[in-house]
Amino acid sequence: MTISEASERYQIPIEILKEYEKWGLCGAVKKVMGEWQYDDSDLEKLSLIMTLHDIGFAADEIEAYMKLTAEGGSGGGERLRMLDQKRTATLDEIHFYERKLERLDYLRHEIRRQEERRTRL
Repeated sequence: MTISEASERYQIPIEILKEYEKWGLCGAVKKVMGEWQYDDSDLEKLSLIMTLHDIGFAADEIEAYMKLTAEGGSGGGERLRMLDQKRTATLDEIHFYERKLERLDYLRHEIRRQEERRTRL
């Protein structure tokens, strides 16, 4: 698969794919007749990169995570720590928004209650 095909299929700008290549994360990517060629292993790595991006990892965090992945077994603990940190941050954000919703619902309830009082009078 060419870089253009990978870009189109995964909806990743070509510039981003080239950045990932600079990181050395897609080791099997080869240039054939002047075009990048991605094999199945590269596409699996791109899929993982996109998952990390989707769950909120910044580019530098993705790069670090992917380098640990390339190292193999020794980086598993660190990758798990990174995922745990992101999970904790996500839960904190969820709880923040739950509290925000509770406040919004309280204000909505109060307005409705006041409206009911006015209509009774």
